[in-house]
Amino acid sequence: METASPRLPNNNMATEESRVADPPRTSDFYRTKNIPERFDRPDLIKGYNTVPQNPMYRTSSVTYGSQPPSVHTMPTQYYGKSQAFTKHLGAFGMFRNHSLNTAKDRSKV
Repeated sequence: METASPRLPNNNMATEESRVADPPRTSDFYRTKNIPERFDRPDLIKGYNTVPQNPMYRTSSVTYGSQPPSVHTMPTQYYGKSQAFTKHLGAFGMFRNHSLNTAKDRSKV
């Protein structure tokens, strides 16, 4: 009579199952400079090719825009603009003209 020996898990299989493949990053393929996370990981951008269109009205821009971005189509440099002007408007409001009105009022009749 044979005795059943307990089967030990294969160490390679356990590590492969627990390891999740990281999606490719733009910085893995190209030299990047100051890019945000959304440009470095194009897999985070969702919402492509959701609504099927009538082929009669399909244009080349629709075909191009329906494909999700890849690491090869993402920008490799990013130069963001300062938000100083917008912050100033938020704090103090838009410009208002408080000068004296010297024009005649026009009759609506």
